[in-house]
Amino acid sequence: MRFLAVDDEALVLTDLERALKRIRPACEIRGFTSAKQALAAAETEAFDTAFLDIELGYTNGILLAKQLKELQPELHIVFVTSYEKYAVDAFAIHATGYLLKPVDEEQLEKELTFLYGSRNKKKCVIKTFGGFDVFVDGKLLLFKRAKSKELLAYLVDRKGCSVTSKEACAILWEDAPYDRTQNSYLQTIIVELKRTLKQAGVENILQKSRNSLSVNPENFDCDYYRFMQGDITAVNQYHGDYLSCYSWAEFTIGVIESRLKEIFH
Repeated sequence: MRFLAVDDEALVLTDLERALKRIRPACEIRGFTSAKQALAAAETEAFDTAFLDIELGYTNGILLAKQLKELQPELHIVFVTSYEKYAVDAFAIHATGYLLKPVDEEQLEKELTFLYGSRNKKKCVIKTFGGFDVFVDGKLLLFKRAKSKELLAYLVDRKGCSVTSKEACAILWEDAPYDRTQNSYLQTIIVELKRTLKQAGVENILQKSRNSLSVNPENFDCDYYRFMQGDITAVNQYHGDYLSCYSWAEFTIGVIESRLKEIFH
């Protein structure tokens, strides 16, 4: 992991470098007190994340971030500043994080965990922005039945709340009448879903009782859940496309948009 750190106050820069080293001992850090020197380094060296002060004398960190992103489009940007007033401008250029000085190690650790995960990184990752996909140990999980996948998507949308068989059928088949045949088909879909998850070693994300089904949010990572918690990485990943393949997700989009306004105000 290679970090770029820029602050025109040498002592503040040193404190930031020391904190990063304590949190990520194996990291490499290039620290600069001038934006010009940082840009020169970025022209010849690759970095994973840049930690930038915003007020940098004759220039500012927002401009520097844009220039760095032109050189290295995949670079994560975390602003470290004494002022809240720049937050909107920072997120407008898709900054990954925004930390207020003085930065403590707990804040820094939280940002790095958002970016790179922790040592206890979850085996199962569920993506709801831009469609619906499930990854196990970084590999895409395939479903034999589209309805099994949709059922899991709906359970994820419910965030751990139980869903009865009748409610699940109403979602999966909309206006079709609920009867014994429909319920029997639902049970087949549930069995197939459980088999798929068990074969992947992530059956613990599902919880089933006699007549209801739910997910256990503690056993997987989800961009939607992190978004609602205010995780800036997840906020930057959202582009109005929550579970775009399912019409029943429209209500939750309204909830997400309301949360987005809260985050930026």
